[in-house]
Amino acid sequence: MRLTKVGRRYAPGGPWVLRGVDLDVPAGALLRISGANGSGKSTLLRLLAGIDAPSEGRIHGRPRTAYVPERFPSALPFTAIGYLTHLGRVHGLRGPVADARARAWLERFGADGHAGTQLRELSKGTSQKVAVAQALLAEPELLILDEAWTGLDTAARAELDLAVGELTSTGATAVYVDHDPRRLAGAVDAAYRVDGAALVPDTATSSEPAPQVTVLARGRAGVSLPGGLPEGTHAELDAAGSARLTVPAAHSDTLLRTLLHADPPWHIRAVREPGRAVEGPQPSSAAQELTS
Repeated sequence: MRLTKVGRRYAPGGPWVLRGVDLDVPAGALLRISGANGSGKSTLLRLLAGIDAPSEGRIHGRPRTAYVPERFPSALPFTAIGYLTHLGRVHGLRGPVADARARAWLERFGADGHAGTQLRELSKGTSQKVAVAQALLAEPELLILDEAWTGLDTAARAELDLAVGELTSTGATAVYVDHDPRRLAGAVDAAYRVDGAALVPDTATSSEPAPQVTVLARGRAGVSLPGGLPEGTHAELDAAGSARLTVPAAHSDTLLRTLLHADPPWHIRAVREPGRAVEGPQPSSAAQELTS
């Protein structure tokens, strides 16, 4: 997708919210959008999602898109599972497939106990998990996240980080806004800032280094590492088949899946996350889940 000289204002003769925006949105990229409150970030995301149309300029290309809005419409007359299954079918999934994916994402975000709860009865945090799940179950080519982490508990925020990494590692694109400058900092391919209706490169960097995960694995002697390792992976492999791989934390589950699903599969000896190390043949809950 590409935006060429795109502008948006909400009334003829009114002020420009965005103007002269040129932006490439390449496949497989993770793009961060920042800016002050009311600067036009959400307007830009709505343009990318196809929910809004530019007042001037052109948007070229329209990948299959899923969008998590800043405010989730929780008053809709659905249960959580009913809403997700309905949205899955809107995205072109068959009913049983939509239902299975919906339940899998609810479980992954720790909200499976609320599958039968009416949306209007959900807490803000659980509503946000449903909002995120409806976008991810579609396996979109372009994922748009507008403050999607807000309201999520710590475990669900980490799960969303991982899900974004998994999605971009398959060649899909994600564009996001988040108030935390450290969010996915180690995985971002390009960052932009909305400033005075213009979109400019954001060269500011977080004062804290992006968290890294180190995986120690063993394969067969003389066997190369599998293809498809997530972007940003640093790998050291010796002749005996032992490997040390370091990857941004947002891509760690993708790395584990790639190793465990290789033919032949790799044996995970340890996963060392920021602040802790877990040794042994089943190093983390993620790896245990992948091998079950």
